[in-house]
Amino acid sequence: MARDPDEGDAFVFELVDDDAAAGDVPTGPAGPDTTADAELAAADPAASGSPGRRRRAAAQAAAVLAIVLGTGLAVDGIRDHARMERMRDIPGGVADLSAPLEETWVWAGAVGSGESSTADVVVLGGVLAFRSDDGLVALDPATGQEAWTVRLRANADCGPTVSPARADPASEALVCLQRTGDGTEREVVAVGPDGATSAPRVLDAADTRRYGLPHVGPDGAVLRAKRAGPVSAIDLGDAECTAAGECYGTVEAGRDLLLRAEDAATGAARWTVTVPFRAADAALCARTFGGSWGGSDSRLVLSGQLTPDTFGARVTSGLVDLNGCGVEASVTSDGVVLGTEIEPGRGGVIRLGAIRYAGVTFAGVARARLYAADGDVVGEITGYPLSPAATDEVGPATLLAVDEPARRLRAYEPDGTPRWDIVLQSGGQEFLAQVGDTAVVTSGAGTVRGLDLATGTERWAWDGSAPVSADDGGYFGSAHVVQAFTDGESVLLLTEREAGGGTQGLVALDAASGAVLWDRPGGGPLTTFDLTDGDTVEQGVVGDLIAVDGNLLEVTPRGVRGLG
Repeated sequence: MARDPDEGDAFVFELVDDDAAAGDVPTGPAGPDTTADAELAAADPAASGSPGRRRRAAAQAAAVLAIVLGTGLAVDGIRDHARMERMRDIPGGVADLSAPLEETWVWAGAVGSGESSTADVVVLGGVLAFRSDDGLVALDPATGQEAWTVRLRANADCGPTVSPARADPASEALVCLQRTGDGTEREVVAVGPDGATSAPRVLDAADTRRYGLPHVGPDGAVLRAKRAGPVSAIDLGDAECTAAGECYGTVEAGRDLLLRAEDAATGAARWTVTVPFRAADAALCARTFGGSWGGSDSRLVLSGQLTPDTFGARVTSGLVDLNGCGVEASVTSDGVVLGTEIEPGRGGVIRLGAIRYAGVTFAGVARARLYAADGDVVGEITGYPLSPAATDEVGPATLLAVDEPARRLRAYEPDGTPRWDIVLQSGGQEFLAQVGDTAVVTSGAGTVRGLDLATGTERWAWDGSAPVSADDGGYFGSAHVVQAFTDGESVLLLTEREAGGGTQGLVALDAASGAVLWDRPGGGPLTTFDLTDGDTVEQGVVGDLIAVDGNLLEVTPRGVRGLG
C-alpha cells in the first residue's frame, strides 16, 4: 500500500499482499463455465477475493523498484500509481481519466432479463455480472473476457441487480430463484465472487405457507413477507374509491407485515422483523404490486378497489424498501427497520454511502433524520440530503442538503453538525463529486461549480452550454449531468441534451481548478450500438456508465464495452 507524502516529505511505500491483508480465503475459481447443477459441492458464495486485487500485486512490486532512481519524476510517478491503485478500491472510482477515453473492448450479448429495456447489473467481487441468455455472465472489466458463467434455467430470477446509473451497484452475493426441471417446485442458488455457487436448494412449500412467497434478497438471502393477524383487525374507516378509480379517506387499521430473511444456501433464518400497520391514505391501499414485489415493477397503480393487505418492495444490496397500505418503511440487509416514524406517503428512507441512511420527510420543507447502520439516530438536518456520486475519500465525509423553499444549500458532517450554509444558485442541485478539498455540484440548468469543501466558497464554474470557440456551438447545447466519476484528480461528467435523441457527451474537468482537460461532445445522430458484429458506428455514449475495479464500462441492453 502506498501513502502519499506531504509536500517535501519522503515517500513511504509498504508492500502488502492485498489478499492476505484482506483475510480473503479463496474457494477456488469457478472456471470459464461454472454450472448450477446439483453435483457442485456447497460453497460460501461470498468468500472469494477480487481478481482485480490479485492483478495489482505485481504492479505494486514493480513500482517499488522505481524508488531507487531517486528523482522527482520517479516519486511523482509512484504517487500517481498509488493514487490510481487506491481509486480501484473505492466504489465508483476510476484509475485514470487524464486522457480522452477510447473503446478498448466490446462484448456482444443480451444484458438483463430481456423482459424490458433495462440493463440491470451488479458488481460482484471485482467483475461485472448480469443475467444473459444462458444464465449469469461475469466480465473481467479490464479485458472484457468472460471471467465465469453460471448456467441457469430460462425462468430464473436473479438479484439484487440495479441500473448501472445507480450509486451503489455492488453486492456480496447474488440469489437466483428458478423452477425445478419438472416445473413443480422452486429452488434457489446463491452465487458469489469467482462464480462460486451453492448447491441448488429446493424450497419447502410449507415455508411458503408459513412465511410467504420467496423473493431474491440482499447478501445471499431469500426474502419472504406476509401480513400477520386476523382479518378482523382491518378497519377501513372512511376510505372509499369511486368508479373512476380515485380513492379518498383513511384506512384506520390493518394487519402488520412480517418480513423474514433466510440464508439462500442453508435455509436458516437470519432475521425476522415486524413492520407495524399505521393509518394510511386510501390512495396507498388500492390494488397494486401483484406478486412481483421484489422487482422493478413495484409501482403504485390505482384500480378503484381497496385492498388493505396490499404491499410491495424494492430490493437493493443494502436496503429493502417496503411500501403499501400502512407499512411504508425500510429494512437494512442486517434486519434493522428504519423510517417507521415517517407518516405513510410523506417521505422515505435513502441510503447515504455503505453504512449510513437518512429518513426524509416532506412537509413544505424537507427534513432528514440521519441513521447509523445499527439504526441509531445520529443527527437531524434541514433539507434533502445528498451524498457525492463519486469521491476519492480523501477529505472529510460530507453531506449536502438542498432547501429549495429557503434557497439554501447547506453542508453537514455525517452526524448532522453544520459546516456551512450558502445561497442556492438554482433548483435541481446535485452533489456530483468530492475530490480533495473540493465539492463539485451541478444545477438543473447544467452549470457545474467547484466549492471549497470547508467554507462553501465558489472556486470555479463551468457551463456545459458555453462554447469553447466561436464556431463550435457549445459542448452539449442545453445539457445536464447524468453521471459523474473521479480518478482523484479530475471529474468525468456524462451529459445529455435536454431534448435527448442523440449520443451523450463526456467532459473531464480538473477538480481543483475546473479547467477542461478533454471533452467528447454528444448530441450527434443516435448511434447503432449494434454488437452483433462486435463493432460500433461511432464513439458516442448511448448507454449508462459504471466503474468496476477502476475501469470504466458502458452498459446497454445489447452489450458492454470498455472505455480507457
